[in-house]
Amino acid sequence: MDNILNKIQNLFSDDIGIDLGTANTLVYVKGRGIVINEPSMVAINKKTGQVVAVGRDAKEMLGRTPGHVRAVQPLIDGVISDFEVTEEMLSYLISKAQNGFKLLGPRVVVGIPSGITGVETRAVRDAAMNAGARAVHIVEEPMAAAIGIGLPIHEPTGSMVIDIGGGTTDIGVVSLSGIVNSRNIKIAGDRLNNDIITYIRNEFKILIGEKSAEDAKIAAGAVTNMGEGLESSVRGRDLVTGLPREILVTDKDIREAIHHSIAQLVDITKEVLETTPPEIVSDIMQSGIYLVGGGALIRGLSEMLSELLGGVTVIVADDPLTAVVRGTGIILDDIDAYKESLKEHENQISPTA
Repeated sequence: MDNILNKIQNLFSDDIGIDLGTANTLVYVKGRGIVINEPSMVAINKKTGQVVAVGRDAKEMLGRTPGHVRAVQPLIDGVISDFEVTEEMLSYLISKAQNGFKLLGPRVVVGIPSGITGVETRAVRDAAMNAGARAVHIVEEPMAAAIGIGLPIHEPTGSMVIDIGGGTTDIGVVSLSGIVNSRNIKIAGDRLNNDIITYIRNEFKILIGEKSAEDAKIAAGAVTNMGEGLESSVRGRDLVTGLPREILVTDKDIREAIHHSIAQLVDITKEVLETTPPEIVSDIMQSGIYLVGGGALIRGLSEMLSELLGGVTVIVADDPLTAVVRGTGIILDDIDAYKESLKEHENQISPTA
């Protein structure tokens, strides 16, 4: 009976998967694939309280707004820091993702960091419901990523995923549809950007913004000497003269800037392995560790991890940036099959549906 009801409801609504990230939010629509990949950013007019822009348009305003317009990241370190702004952002994304007018709100699967509290989980669910969702299902990001890259999560075989996002890195060990061991740490893309800002300020006496730091990280970032001679132009304000100044930073500069944070990431990965049951560690040694998220693209990271983790193979997943949202899409195709893998699911009808 429930299946028949779901089929009827699905005729009048879309099923939507959301990877709710600190840096970027991706949206998957059943039958259409990934339809939105935009920065998790909202620009607000402080005088009127109105939303001026969302996503890419809002990020373009970062550091360039007049006094009465504020560009806000509603998620900090993977959790909601501003409930109302998150709700506005989700409402915009859900509305944009739906294909035309729908009588019912969508059924939504949302990927969230592992280890967040029940209060934080409810905040995500409530924000999605208030944004118009008909039903909300919550899945932890390491699980969603494992599903998205095709790991055998239902089998009695251990798999390990490291999801390096913008605000947090999620390290998860998965087996028999559940997370056996996990750590969620605040060493991720944003931390590395701040490391680069601090290094350039200390070494070159130049103040740069977050966007410039991220651009330098993408262009010249490498955790080992790749022998490629990578470099990037960086513009900022000279702290001595107060005037604009441009310098050239190399992969060696970026490597020195992020060294401490990367070392911490390696140490915590070792701790997760040390506290994982030995049979599962044996499985991981055979199948390898999978890197997903934007941080997976840092040059040399997989090779460094492999060397420092005793030679375990470390694999950068295909299309690592979309692994979590692809996992939410697979869950949407058969929610019953993945019910045990969900952190929490909510079947209430939203008041606006």
